Amino acid sequence: MEQKNQMILEVESRSCNEGLARIAVAAFSTQLNPTLEEVADIKTAVSEAITNCIVHAYEKETEMIRIRCSSRGRELTVVIEDTGKGIENVEKAMEPLFTTLPEQDRSGMGFAFMEAFMDQVCVESWPGKGTTVTMKKVIGRQNAVFE
Repeated sequence: MEQKNQMILEVESRSCNEGLARIAVAAFSTQLNPTLEEVADIKTAVSEAITNCIVHAYEKETEMIRIRCSSRGRELTVVIEDTGKGIENVEKAMEPLFTTLPEQDRSGMGFAFMEAFMDQVCVESWPGKGTTVTMKKVIGRQNAVFE
């Protein structure tokens, strides 16, 4: 029987908590025995998702960001949720180089990085209610058996 585990962490939408979230998810992933490269991938994707919440979802307000992690077999799932302003057009927002804040020197590569470093990224958003980003990564992909 495959092992299953989960973690829930809530942090305020402050820049100083981006590192905490990234390290917490990386620490959770160690139970799957990832390579250093896989840990770096996970940390980068989480960093981008948390930064999106801080910069875009809540703008200058301080609200809560929820991070849920789960593992099943070799698959790590990370869900990052905010209750911020939401995304009007998710498809457009996920295009590389698209940004709603060019005046802040934002590159518009957050979702592209998440997709590059994780195996699967799903973004659901409701204007005025928030956004949920679900990312999955199979650890030890070369040895994994896909269901």
